[in-house]
Order: sequence, then C-alpha cells, then structure tokens
Amino acid sequence: MRALVLKAPAPVESNPLVCEDIPVPEPGADEVLIQVLACGICRTDLHVVEGELPPKHSSVIPGHQVVGRIVRGGASAKKYAVGTRVGAPWLHSTDGSCEYCTRGRENLCVNAEFTGYTAQGGYAEYIVAPEGFVYPIPARFHDTQAAPLLCAGIIGFRALRLSNLQAGDTLAIYGFGAAGHVAIQVALQWKIRVLVCTREEKHRKLARELGAEWVGGAYDTPPVGLNAAIIFAPAGELVPAALKSLKKAGTLVLGGIHMSPIPSLPYELLYHERMVRSVANNTRQDGIDFLKVAAEIPIRTQVEVFPLDQANAALNALKHDAIRGAGVLTVTSQ
Repeated sequence: MRALVLKAPAPVESNPLVCEDIPVPEPGADEVLIQVLACGICRTDLHVVEGELPPKHSSVIPGHQVVGRIVRGGASAKKYAVGTRVGAPWLHSTDGSCEYCTRGRENLCVNAEFTGYTAQGGYAEYIVAPEGFVYPIPARFHDTQAAPLLCAGIIGFRALRLSNLQAGDTLAIYGFGAAGHVAIQVALQWKIRVLVCTREEKHRKLARELGAEWVGGAYDTPPVGLNAAIIFAPAGELVPAALKSLKKAGTLVLGGIHMSPIPSLPYELLYHERMVRSVANNTRQDGIDFLKVAAEIPIRTQVEVFPLDQANAALNALKHDAIRGAGVLTVTSQ
C-alpha cells in the first residue's frame, strides 16, 4: 500500500514525508482493517512532523482524522460488518484499568496510544484500529466533510463543554481554523453569542459567514466582556490577551496539544475566580455525543482537498494559514 512516512522530525518546508510502498497491516484479534477514503490534516500532525511532540518511534505514518470502510476484522472484532464506514480518531486505545480510565477520564489514560503518533496513522491506503475505538460515520456526511469532525470537531466540542457556558453567554474564539469553524456552529446552536479573534482576513471572512457577532484581529479587544474564551491557536502569548477580556468567574480553555510559552502574567488577571484549563485528547463518549450533535445541526465543514501524495504541500499550507476551514487528504476513491 502507499503510505506517507515520517523518518525523522523536520520542518515541513523540507517536505519530510516520504511516499513508500509498504505491506498492508494485519488486524489483531480486537482490531479492524480499514481502507482509508479520506484523512483530515491537523495542526497536531504538524507538531508530530516537526518534532514539537517528541518522536516515539523511528518512523511513523501521521494522520488521525481517518474516514474509511472496514475490510475485515480480527477474530474477536464482531461489532461492525464488513463495509461499514467508520472514523478512526486521535485516541487509538487505552488500558481501561488505570486510575483515569476507571474514573471516566480515559482521555488522560497513562498508557494511551494515539493514532498517527504512537500508532500508525491515516496518511496511507489502509490502517488498523481497535474496534472499540472507531465511530460509525453518520450517512449525511461525505467522506471529506466527515474527516475534520474526528479531531477538530471533537476537540472543539470538548472545549465548549469545559467552558461552562449557558444560553445567552458570550464566547470568544481565538484562532479560526478547522476546530474554530466547527465549534462556532455548535455554540450558535446552543444559543451562545460568539466573537472571533484571528489574524488572517480569510479566516475572519469565514467567521462572519458562519454567524460570528463580532470579528477582529488576534489581539483586538472584544467589545463586550466574555463568559468564556477558547484558544485554538498554538500561541501562548494569546493567554494574557484573552484573560483581560474575561468577566469574573470566566473560563479560558486552551484547545491545543502544543502551545508556545505562556508569558508571565499579573495575578489580577486570574483573580475573581477566573479559570484556565487545557483540553487533553478526548474520550470516546465525546466522539459519540459530538457526532450525534453534528448530524442533528448539521455541521457544514469547509474543506480544501489534497491528494495523498501532496501531504507535504498540505501541511505547508496549514502551517502558513493558507487553508480556509480544514484540509483533507483524499486517499481511496469509492
């Protein structure tokens, strides 16, 4: 099968992914073999490729927003029929027994495996995944529309949940790429007022089109106080800027897996019971709940499509904010 393989972390400008012909993986007893139809590209892929997330293997196939069809299952994989369209997300597996798993917080599992990082990912024609960690894809979504839902969508959904917002509250979204353009659609469905701070005019234009009440630059001060803010941009310097606009008891959620250093900040920005919290991965229940909500709204993802062999170009475009909405690799034609 064709696969885009990262041999060693390097700047994406050097086009470090190499197209190779490698054997189709064999599913284990509880795994399914999935023929990949589409795979979203994500800023986390950039962090893997450029080494901001330390490498765990000598080589890896990135990609963790995988949409495909089950080809066959292992001996104990009986949940889904051959041909079922499923999604394989970032959370590849957990041990099910650590203190976090047993308390309903499997996203923090100490022995978790992650698709496209510690387990081989979806920049390839086939992938294996534990049957218990894939999701059936709602029929209303095309493959390329569904792919960004599997990380950008789920993480944005979890960030909204952790924001402690109620109908009528005001939210600011900092950074308006794949996650932001999905999260705004959920927030508006929940009757939350949404303001957007982002640096690129094309992203500001998309935010207006999707219903943002106010749109400004990344460091512009929103015109009203905020009940919550979510930072999707991997820029730690946005933290003090967002805190300055939070009301008392407001919540700031950091929605990325990697962020540049956060500057020192005066205590008064945290006083009055303001809260800063991160989002770490997702639980399977997050995915189940979000895909149900996404189909009901329904979420409309804005995607730019690239063929698999242009994965390096797609990641370069992502790094330099050249993608409007979300980028998706098309892998196998149906």
